[in-house]
Amino acid sequence: MTLASASSVNASRLPASATTAIPAPLVEVRNLKMHFPVTSGIVSRTVVGWIKAVDDVSFTIQPGETLGLVGESGCGKTTTGRCILRLVEATSGDIRFEGQSLIGLHNQALQPFRRKMQVIFQDPYSSLNPRMSIGHIIGEAPRVYGLTRTHKETEERVAELMKLTGLDPALRTRYPHELSGGQRQRVGIARALSIDPNFIVCDEAVSALDVSIQAQIINLLEDLQDRLGLTYLFIAHDLAVVRHLSDRVAVMYLGKMVELAPSRMLYAEPLHPYTSALMSAVPIPDPEIEAKREHVILKGEVPSPMNPPSGCVFHPRCPRASDLCKQAVPEFVEKRPSHWVACHHSD
Repeated sequence: MTLASASSVNASRLPASATTAIPAPLVEVRNLKMHFPVTSGIVSRTVVGWIKAVDDVSFTIQPGETLGLVGESGCGKTTTGRCILRLVEATSGDIRFEGQSLIGLHNQALQPFRRKMQVIFQDPYSSLNPRMSIGHIIGEAPRVYGLTRTHKETEERVAELMKLTGLDPALRTRYPHELSGGQRQRVGIARALSIDPNFIVCDEAVSALDVSIQAQIINLLEDLQDRLGLTYLFIAHDLAVVRHLSDRVAVMYLGKMVELAPSRMLYAEPLHPYTSALMSAVPIPDPEIEAKREHVILKGEVPSPMNPPSGCVFHPRCPRASDLCKQAVPEFVEKRPSHWVACHHSD
């Protein structure tokens, strides 16, 4: 796929009658776990516990789809994205991309998948090398992967990418500190697109930007998806942003997936009490509606991922909790068509 001629169709946005068969998932995550060791001692490091950042998470992402991944800070969203990209090695589970398992692949075997999977980081300043010009930042990956072979080809590629992401090619000689936050994030997007990926992890890609700039970047991401047939895992804590951009939304709490549903279905009728609490915290611009709306106030604090509660990890803060919730881990099941939830009392 090239930037000029890409025309992949977003199958997830088509009506059922327009597709003859459901395509195979582009990304499959099966029973993913990422546990970080906690050590003590100075000379001999002894493992004294484990932080369960991601604990038995499963989901799929279809080609051309945007899956929103939401939850409180520390729930495991970013770690999930990093595991998929193989930036960190998962403790257990399987990650498949285009049907191929990425677990156990190293170096040369993993390189073709590196090109197809890219990331847009949260902080548009710290993710860019301050000693490299914008043209060098965007043009480095195409040179490494052999997509451009001469200086002229690289310059043309950089100019094409900058125009595509709404940047003036004249800025290619400048450095990150000379650009605004929105411009720097556009550079990060151009860098991610520079080697023609088909899957991008957007890790809090707009959370560090002003609201007006957020809207511009979201519109840019949508436009790029339509033009290039991209697939997104959109990690965020802003439910309003996720609602606008995502086809489906997955909700995480303390390392576990608690709900997964099409965006409209999830926002219209959330089944998990944690999702309901998140929805009630999103402000509504109409003051009359906002004043009449019921807000769900969760008690207590988020437990430590090093020592999560028994049974359902949400039960210490859940208004529906029963003795069953304290003892048994709820299964992640399809309570309604395409609507999955892990809750004993979601019916």
